[in-house]
Order: sequence, then C-alpha cells, then structure tokens
Amino acid sequence: MKIIIPLSVLNFLNIASTNHILIKDGRAIELLGLVDTIVFDKTGTLTQEQPHIEKLYTLNGYEENELLTYTAAAEQKQTHPIAKAILQFARDRGLHLPQLGDAKYEVGYGIKVNISNKLIRVGSSRFMEMEGIAIPEEISNIMLHCHEYGYSLILIAIDEQLGGAIELHATIRPEVKGIINELRQRHFSMYILSGDHEKPTKALAGELGIDNYFAEVLPENKARLIEQLQQEGKVVCFVGDGINDSIALKKAHVSISLRGASTIAKDSAQIILMDHSLNKLVQVFDIAHALDTNLDTGLITTIAPGIMAIGSVFLLQFGLVAATILYLISIVLGVGNSMLPLITQQRELSKTLKTVSNEGSAKE
Repeated sequence: MKIIIPLSVLNFLNIASTNHILIKDGRAIELLGLVDTIVFDKTGTLTQEQPHIEKLYTLNGYEENELLTYTAAAEQKQTHPIAKAILQFARDRGLHLPQLGDAKYEVGYGIKVNISNKLIRVGSSRFMEMEGIAIPEEISNIMLHCHEYGYSLILIAIDEQLGGAIELHATIRPEVKGIINELRQRHFSMYILSGDHEKPTKALAGELGIDNYFAEVLPENKARLIEQLQQEGKVVCFVGDGINDSIALKKAHVSISLRGASTIAKDSAQIILMDHSLNKLVQVFDIAHALDTNLDTGLITTIAPGIMAIGSVFLLQFGLVAATILYLISIVLGVGNSMLPLITQQRELSKTLKTVSNEGSAKE
C-alpha cells in the first residue's frame, strides 16, 4: 500500500497535467469524488470578460455604420473590454476607421476626440450630462431597461447632439452550455453566484438550465453562502476567477479557477484549468472518479493475496516460499494497476499522433 497508492496518485496527477489541469492540492482530487454541489461565479467564469454588442440605437438621422465608425475610431487606442467589443464589431462589419485626432479621456466617464472635424464624445450618461448633451426620453427609457437587466449602454454624441447608443450584453462562454448539460446528467446540484441584479442572473440561470442562483451578492457574502450550503450537508465545489472570489475559494471543499484569472484567485484555488476555459471541468471529475476506482482495485490487489497467504498457511500448509510468491504477485499486480492508466493514456496519445501524421502525409 505504501508503494502503490502514492504511485497511483502521482500517475493521475501526471495525467491531469497532460490534459492541462493543474492540481495543487492532493486532497482536492480525493474530495471531488464526494462533491454533490457545484457553485459557479457568474462574471468571468460563466461569462467572458469581453461583452458583445447586442443592439445599436441611432438618433438625429445618423446611420448605424456611421455611428459605429465614430465610436470605434474614438475607442481604437483603448484596451478595456468594452472598447475591444466595439472594435471587434466594427472589424466584423469591415468598417474603415478614420485617424484619431486630439483625445481626452475622462477617467470613469468617457472619452472626447476630434475626428474628421467633428467632436465625438463616447461614454456614460453622467459623462453626457457633464458635457451638457441632452438625453432624449427614448434613450432614458432604454437606459432604465439596461440597468434593470444588467446590460451596458454606451452613449455617443456627435458635436453637440446625441447620435445614438450601443447596448452591450455579457457573452456566455461558448463551452458553458455543454458543460452544464453534462454535469446535470451526473445529477450535480448547481448554483450561480452573482453580484448582478436578480433579473439578469435569473435569465442566465434559465438559459443554462440551472435551477438555483444567488443574485446581488456582495463580495464579503460569497463565502457566507458557501458556508450556508455546507451547513445544509452539501459537499461544495466552487468555481470562480475574481479577486472577490478568494475567500469563497478557500471556504469550499474543492476550489477551481481558470488560468488567466486574478492572481489571488489562482493562489487560493486548489485546481487550475490551464486552457483558459471550462472545457476540462467535467474531465476533472472523471479523473477523480478514475483515481477512486484505481485505488479500490489497488487495495484489493494488496489485501487479497495477503489473506490468501495467511489462509493457505493454516488450510493448505503453505510454507515460506509459497507465501513469498503470493506477496510478490501482489506487488506486481498492485504496481501494474497503478501504472495502467498512464500506459493507457500514452497509447492513446501515440495513436492520436500517428493518426495526425498519417492525415498530414495523405494531404501531402
């Protein structure tokens, strides 16, 4: 047992690493087999950092592409997620961006630039009010709707009048729906934990098929909700990636984060998914289950020959030589069982590489 159990654990840690899963705490892989509840942080975990443009609103005779061109030109030197979303949308439409003139960035409010002899202002409603730009009732109603559902609304003014607005929604990670479906089939209880308003959180939970959610949760209350679930007798796995998730990651029985997450989240989590996505989440549970099965088999290969040897001494008059042979057989079986998963993976990897090589040769 002293030989085969550490050998099995080491091999499965190796398998996890090969599959871009970093397991920092060996206790986590053991506890994964007991997990019955998975809690997901919403922003940055179920959704991507960069939002997507859902709708363009135009005013005062401006066309969508004209409004988008001015907005993207104003944002082209910015690196925040909203700027990236606007620039990506402009590129997708094949728009040519004019040269950026003098730019002035108001921290936390918006940006003001000169483009083609026009003064362009891009930013929040507060920024427009500060600049003396009137906001029509139509846009005010849209702002209320966006605030209620947690959407972002960027206003664009051209010279001294409002030209329109851009509505941005959070982008669900492309792999999330498939991952949630697989976890549901395995009868996990799942929760969404979010600091957003209830309506957008409820809408996301409904879209993903998750029955339970906590909305408008303050950062300091996330760990308290994890403790509440634990007090109800649940074994909790928390998946998060933000700075305000660190305490909840520490409180959970098992904690998982993503590569590219905040440094404190990566330091707090026991398991890191190294491919920047949730694609490997189900495989984490598969590896834990396979390790449990392998250890159970290893335990049998250790105990059974010992029982046979002792029983044979009394019932069949086995001597020292026969008992030693049985002991050696148990060692061979135990080590073979521990090495089998790694050997199997190496064979599958070799087959995959051979297939890829053959396909490349066929194309040539």
